[in-house]
Amino acid sequence: MSMKSKKPPSSRDWRSQDPAYHAESERYADPIPSRQLILDRLEAHAGPLTLDDLIGQFSLSKLDQQTALSKRLQAMVRQGELVQNRVGAYGPLGKMNAIAGTVQAHRDGFGFLVPDSGPPDVFLPPRQMRELMNGDRALVRVTGTDFKGRPEGSVVEVLRRASRQVVGRLHIEQGASYVIPDNPRVQQDVLIPPDARAGARHGQMVVAEITAPPGHRTLPVGRVLEILGEHLAPGMEIEAAIRAHNLPNVFPEDVLREAEAIPDTVQPQQFEGRIDLRKLGLVTIDGADSRDFDDAVHARKVRFTGGWLLTVAIADVAAYVRPGTALDREGSERGNSVYFPDRAIPMLPEKLSNGLCSLNPNVDRLCMVCEMRVNGDGEVTKSRFFEGVMRSDARLVYDDVAAALDGEAGRVPDKVLPALKVLNECFGALFKAREARGAIDFESSETRIVFGADRKIERIVPVQRNRAHRLIEECMIAANVEAAKFVAKHKLAAPYRVHEKPDAMKVQALREFLQAQGLKLGGGDNPEAMDYAKLMARCKDRTNRSLIQTVMLRSLMQARYSADNNGHFGLALTHYAHFTSPIRRYPDLLLHRGLKHLIHRRKVSDFAYSAGDIERNSAHCSMTERRADDATRDAVVWLKCEYMSDRVGEEFDGVVSGVAPFGLFVMLGDLHVDGLVHVSSLSNDYYQFEPRHHRLIGDRSGRVYNLGDAVRVRVTRVNLDERKIDLEMVGGESGKSSSSIQGKRPESPRNPSKSHRGKRR
Repeated sequence: MSMKSKKPPSSRDWRSQDPAYHAESERYADPIPSRQLILDRLEAHAGPLTLDDLIGQFSLSKLDQQTALSKRLQAMVRQGELVQNRVGAYGPLGKMNAIAGTVQAHRDGFGFLVPDSGPPDVFLPPRQMRELMNGDRALVRVTGTDFKGRPEGSVVEVLRRASRQVVGRLHIEQGASYVIPDNPRVQQDVLIPPDARAGARHGQMVVAEITAPPGHRTLPVGRVLEILGEHLAPGMEIEAAIRAHNLPNVFPEDVLREAEAIPDTVQPQQFEGRIDLRKLGLVTIDGADSRDFDDAVHARKVRFTGGWLLTVAIADVAAYVRPGTALDREGSERGNSVYFPDRAIPMLPEKLSNGLCSLNPNVDRLCMVCEMRVNGDGEVTKSRFFEGVMRSDARLVYDDVAAALDGEAGRVPDKVLPALKVLNECFGALFKAREARGAIDFESSETRIVFGADRKIERIVPVQRNRAHRLIEECMIAANVEAAKFVAKHKLAAPYRVHEKPDAMKVQALREFLQAQGLKLGGGDNPEAMDYAKLMARCKDRTNRSLIQTVMLRSLMQARYSADNNGHFGLALTHYAHFTSPIRRYPDLLLHRGLKHLIHRRKVSDFAYSAGDIERNSAHCSMTERRADDATRDAVVWLKCEYMSDRVGEEFDGVVSGVAPFGLFVMLGDLHVDGLVHVSSLSNDYYQFEPRHHRLIGDRSGRVYNLGDAVRVRVTRVNLDERKIDLEMVGGESGKSSSSIQGKRPESPRNPSKSHRGKRR
């Protein structure tokens, strides 16, 4: 480090105003202004500033400092923190009327920009999507609103192209070759020149690299990189989904080397400074097919004062995955583990995810612990976090624990049963507190695909949540809340799990629907979770309660990660973060690092992550979560279509799960498979769509098809390429309202793949 950089900055120097100067001077011999200071200066200035203006503002006389500032400004433009105008001047996004985000395309030609800063999404009409592809990062300027009242935008600049690879089926017709992308969000077919097929045949699944992006009037052009195989080969749906959604699925050599260099067992020197919980009686409770266990629980009665001491121990992944390492880089890039019906893509190598960081029974494991005092009303009156070492007494399964709590003997080891009963009492209090604060508790039902020989689906079976699922869920929510409160109290930058209040227009649409049902949502223009909960309670005994639940769910926002603590609407919480799954979620790992920083009583200013770093990580992890959901959904839809392809001509009982101008979506009974009854296949009549009431009405016959109606349908066609199942009505009559309609499920604070897969909050 140069002598000059070691001098204490004067009060008039930019260095004295830079909150990140200390960190910058540790990394560079000649530090330059941090991103935060650059943003502050540009925000305070009346207009955009050029590079020369900023060099003068900061009095940067050295050429290497000037060059470094230029590179930093360009990086900030690429990452969507700044906008550079036509004359080369820089300004903050807000002042330049631009929004940075990720493009999410729709199969029907339009798209949305998902802003880094959070909702609302910006609608991009088809003409704006012509030169964009799903996953591109772009700057967009809001130009008005669309017919639904959503902000509508135009593209200012493409910041970064998405992965240049697509997966799809190769078609060769009349000398022309093109790949139809498997990902429905990739709207354009990819032209393949004859000399770029790499030997691929018509109909094969291939991976193509885009060599020229789409233009205003031209399709993207590419070349075949890899031939995956025949369209219906076993396992092709997962291979296609992995590549179609650009899921990292092979660990680089340096990552594997780092993992292998870690000892296979916890070393005695690692116990230093940790609290020993090995004799406490902690247990893990997971699904029967789980292989990694990242949380353990225990509760004991507190004498005299009443209540319970609840202990939630979480695998200490941060003890092994250090910032700046190859393991950390890969975990950050992946963002989360991805769970397909019979295969997982872990965030971390198996050495950690199923080994050292999995709380397997009867072995020592390092852990991060949240210890909470819970009173008789289910309120956490006091909590603390510390580093511990533990040994799980038993690996328990949800169904066995639920049966044991219902009095069935022999389902769990006798030595853990008394502690489970105490834990169950604590859960009862926590759940009452949940109901008292008005958390929304939607009914849900999910499925599990059972495979037979040659990996063909044998059956699709429903998976029901039981008391053990809820018990673990409430324990995890309690720990997540306390973790969020702890970092917020100390004003430490951390990724919060936020769920904003519903959009006003969606709430209005919900109110109109409820009015037709003779119901009312309380709360005026700004309903709270309690208003939703009260409405659900009033609908409890109605035959169409699931219909009402579905429409309520559609009015809610999607949960995401953010550096801002905006609370969690669905859970009716002012503080919420993800603390309990650092093996499979990178935001949890970041939160653990923040907690460790505070546990060791270090200064907040010395924390390795700024608020900007956390926000960038939060935006990325929100994206990887959506990416994982899309990939697993695509694979499951493929499998279900393949399963139904052998059932063309068969009849099924179903429920209308969606109503659109072009027809009815019907969920087929216990199969939980959706198909479409196109409006043209309905009886000899013209049907009008009434979005307010979610129904179709025949002009002549007056026949009504409502969301939630029970119907009888026949499978007429299955299109695997388009993932579509065509149905027709049997008898043509609208059925009675059904209570088995499915909707989005609320989030479990655990990873849903372990117990129940679905939407995550």
